[in-house]
Amino acid sequence: MKITIESKHILLVLHIISWILFIGLCIEACGFLVGIVLTFYIPLEATYMHHQVDLSGLYQFDRGYFYVQTGFISGVAIMRALLFYLIVRILYDRKVNLDQPFSPDMARFISKVGYLSLFIALFSGWGAQYSAGFAGLGVPMPDLELQRLGGSDVWAFMGVTLLVIAQLFKRGIEMQAENELTI
Repeated sequence: MKITIESKHILLVLHIISWILFIGLCIEACGFLVGIVLTFYIPLEATYMHHQVDLSGLYQFDRGYFYVQTGFISGVAIMRALLFYLIVRILYDRKVNLDQPFSPDMARFISKVGYLSLFIALFSGWGAQYSAGFAGLGVPMPDLELQRLGGSDVWAFMGVTLLVIAQLFKRGIEMQAENELTI
């Protein structure tokens, strides 16, 4: 008995996994945003941020710096959720055509994901440097992985790689259009 997995089945599984990740990332982003809003009204909430991110030391050091750091954390979380929204949307709209993969929709999608990855790299890098600066001043700061700010170099690498692939897709679209005209 031979089991064959078709591309349609793989895309369906990827669509389901993308939905699960998108929902999880939305919950994480909302958790950080709710934590920020709660600190406006209940200052002790800085201790109980989402996923045990204890920024109470920074909150006691300076509230303005606390809100900037939580802005970096929330911005990265929102952009990661947006990244998976783009993935879910392109799979939901069924714009992935395996017969003609070089489509303008795919080129735009890859460009958007590439630019979004670069923005995630930028914000997570800024947030990491900001956090390291306070740690150097003796303010107790949680680990970058807990703040979800680690890996800015990986995000930058992924963004640049995707932008190169987007340019290749644009060239593929041009070649595909030329081939259609010559037939």
